[in-house]
Amino acid sequence: MSKRKSGLNIHGILLLDKRLGVSSNRALQEVRHLFNANKAGHTGSLDPLATGLLPLCFGEATKVSGLMLDDNKRYQVVVQLGIMTDTGDLEGTVLETKPVPLLSKDLILACLEKFTGEIDQVPPMYSALKLNGKKLYELARAGITVERKARHIKIFELKLLSDSQALANSPDLLMLDVFCSKGTYIRSLAEDIGHYLGCGATVKELRRLEAGQFNIKDAKTIEQLTAMDQQSLAACLINVDKPLEGLPAVQLSEAQTVSIKQGQSVMFPDFSLVPKLELANKVCMYHDAVFLGLGEMSLDGKLAPKKLFNL
Repeated sequence: MSKRKSGLNIHGILLLDKRLGVSSNRALQEVRHLFNANKAGHTGSLDPLATGLLPLCFGEATKVSGLMLDDNKRYQVVVQLGIMTDTGDLEGTVLETKPVPLLSKDLILACLEKFTGEIDQVPPMYSALKLNGKKLYELARAGITVERKARHIKIFELKLLSDSQALANSPDLLMLDVFCSKGTYIRSLAEDIGHYLGCGATVKELRRLEAGQFNIKDAKTIEQLTAMDQQSLAACLINVDKPLEGLPAVQLSEAQTVSIKQGQSVMFPDFSLVPKLELANKVCMYHDAVFLGLGEMSLDGKLAPKKLFNL
């Protein structure tokens, strides 16, 4: 007999402002305990050194977590010039130090321009990517370095922040705003910038500000969540279909809903009237304002269920 899950059936997305020094999984488990939720997951981990936006998915919302991994992200990063570490951040072992030359603003801006747009980036050894079933960071901790294939990513924006003026007395630090595609490693970006400037670099501070449509200004800290009662915690949850707002939506009749829930396809004679359908064949399905799940609409108007939600 399988062991019954303990906890409550809670469905929704919570935006957490992850604090410094904890893993994403530990942060998830802390919040999961507050909600007493029996099922939870996060969407794209942040290193212990990183802080900021970490969307957490509870219950049926875990079914959209994979889609959220594809979202673009925005970070604020402080880059430490003149230091190279094995992890690409200051948590790692220092491998080499170099003097930082006098860098003009024009040179720095030219450097940032070089890494803006579509680029190829080699993932760091200290990453969760797998090789033959082993995570790269597991190999790295064992002292093993393997060749990694460069991945095609896109840096939409790479800006030197005006706040960098506050670092005027620290010419070995750069504060940057990075808006990038999925699969981008900020640690690799910092190292590449350091190589370009001739002095090496590593990440000193990293904070995620945006993930897809979600923003850090709407996130809660663990301290804020801990101070809430259950009703207030529940009010923080975002509907599970929120990340799917960009998809077209179809309203199903009661008969169509029964068929869809049984895994059967239904016909939409007027499917051409479905808003935004020309943008994608995936659609969100609803009945009486209740989200049923994701379907796929074919050119002949047939709607097939692809991922059903039990809300």
